[in-house]
Amino acid sequence: MKYKCLILDHDDTAVNSTATIHYPCFVEYLEKFYPRFAKNYTLDEYFRKNFIPGIVELFRDELGFSAEELKKEEAYWAEYVKGKIPTAYPGIAEILERFLSLGGILVVDSHSYTENILRDYRANALPTPTRVYGWDLPADCRKPSPFTVLEVTRDFSLSPSEVLVVDDLKPGFDMARAAGVDFAAAGWAYDVPEIEAFMRKHSDYYLKTVRDLSEILF
Repeated sequence: MKYKCLILDHDDTAVNSTATIHYPCFVEYLEKFYPRFAKNYTLDEYFRKNFIPGIVELFRDELGFSAEELKKEEAYWAEYVKGKIPTAYPGIAEILERFLSLGGILVVDSHSYTENILRDYRANALPTPTRVYGWDLPADCRKPSPFTVLEVTRDFSLSPSEVLVVDDLKPGFDMARAAGVDFAAAGWAYDVPEIEAFMRKHSDYYLKTVRDLSEILF
């Protein structure tokens, strides 16, 4: 294998969750509590805002949420996602199983909660990750911070050349660049031309299908 460690995003990389869970939650929340904003965001626009500037920045800077309003929205989202399990993309389980069987280190880094990531892995019969870094991290340790990459490389005695980050959004890209490791853009969850253009231009790899991930790992 070219890489000993795979740092894999969760939402819209391992599982199809934004279109089926996170975006509907976002729409429902705005309709209930901020109806003046409710019709402003299509699914593609929501993907764009998650890409740049990021979900917290969308709520704080564009929608004008206070710190207290951000906490209320996060609590609503946490409750909403508890009983909703996304579906893993076909082929991802086989790739992860093969990677681990060959001695690879599988790290999940996501803006979802750790308990929900592990639940989704169990529900989709995905192999248990070596480590998970979720939204429960302190805010300054979450993507785009390089915290995850730096801790993993230190703990497993890895060189940067042995690590690959795979993510569909810019925070993952920024994390990889800040840590000096390779980055592959997961492009199979959605078709947003602006995001694809950026990722094709700046990533080490652009993966349009799950099968493309297999080809660069093995």
